[in-house]
Amino acid sequence: MNLDETDRKILRLLQEDAQLTLKDISQQINLSLTPVHDRVKRLKQEGIIEKYVTILNKRKLGQHLTVYCQVTLIKQTNDTSEAFNQAIMNLPEVVECNFVSGSFDYMLKIIVPNMESYHQFHQQKLSLISGVSLIHSFFVMSEVKSTTIIPI
Repeated sequence: MNLDETDRKILRLLQEDAQLTLKDISQQINLSLTPVHDRVKRLKQEGIIEKYVTILNKRKLGQHLTVYCQVTLIKQTNDTSEAFNQAIMNLPEVVECNFVSGSFDYMLKIIVPNMESYHQFHQQKLSLISGVSLIHSFFVMSEVKSTTIIPI
């Protein structure tokens, strides 16, 4: 993608606050409304802007525990991986799942209310997924940085 500096400015602003109006953006980057509208429309059409979301405060919603899990499968076949992928899609506690290289197969980010909830999740859901061999869990003690902003 060829992004010029104006496109980058628009993207930076929208990453900071997706509720900015086109008028707000045009004022902040000193460009008239129509070109800003056209650029945002193009960025959406090209898939650079995927969607707009609202980021919630997990603690205020009672979700106090973040857990990272390293998951190793019994075997690394397409069928085993696909079965795992499908099972994970049905677990709302899993907010991120990445297939990775290295000494394990998947890295999961899980958000739950507390340790008891995680224990139930681990025993009644995660460990029962077909093909799972090992699960190593890491509990977040303090969140140092959390952002959705991609440097551009």
